[in-house]
Amino acid sequence: MDAGAFVATLPMYDWPEVRAANDELWNCLRVSLRDHGFPAPERLERGEPADDLWRSRNLVLGQTCGLPFVRDLMQTVSVVGTPSYEIECGAGSYFSAIVVRNDSDIEDIADLKGRRLAYNSPCSQSGYAGLAYHLRDLAGDAPIFSEKIQSGSHRESVRMIAGDKADVAAIDAVAWRLAQRHEPAASGLRVLALTEPLPGLPMICARNNGWSVDRMHLAVVEAMATLEPDIADALLLNGFAPYSESDYSVIARRAERAQGVAL
Repeated sequence: MDAGAFVATLPMYDWPEVRAANDELWNCLRVSLRDHGFPAPERLERGEPADDLWRSRNLVLGQTCGLPFVRDLMQTVSVVGTPSYEIECGAGSYFSAIVVRNDSDIEDIADLKGRRLAYNSPCSQSGYAGLAYHLRDLAGDAPIFSEKIQSGSHRESVRMIAGDKADVAAIDAVAWRLAQRHEPAASGLRVLALTEPLPGLPMICARNNGWSVDRMHLAVVEAMATLEPDIADALLLNGFAPYSESDYSVIARRAERAQGVAL
């Protein structure tokens, strides 16, 4: 098959500071995928919206958020597995860090009532739905927050809090670790609480009768084993968990409960 007709995307943690490391990861993945018979393209696709790439019938490998997966993608993609990261969490799992400014008078969850929330996207498990589930005991007739501001990214949420444009945000644990390394504004923030762990951001491929997901999983495992230690460290990678579609049902259940929480 002509690999040029296919696409791959790893957009979820593709910060400028680690973009070269992501390219090196893809180089390893491309070689291994081709060795196992898959039509892996030469380079990652960064010019198209992630939503479009996730739905492409030519998607060889991508990474998505758990919430879009359970809401929109389950009928058109397969889960290849889930990367494990150096975030002090179980293999293939992650959580959100609920962060506030260092000088904030917010000391516990109850103090969040009436504050300003920054969130990356309403379609985000880590930045929105997971927070709503975590705060479900605070829910009442009135919204919990006085203002909700869509920032567009976890990194921008961190900057907004540091700049006193918001008071709190829930940040994906991997993004929070990257922010601590690469975003100066993170030094002005502290962690108020952690949400409960959930399956992390899955790697997916388009459903294709000619593709063995088990063989693709093996190809990814073998590729990650060839990563140079400095590349793995830059991306916080430490393995690849054999998660499948059924492991993400917990996200669907919690998202359903979170829908009743007025943030």
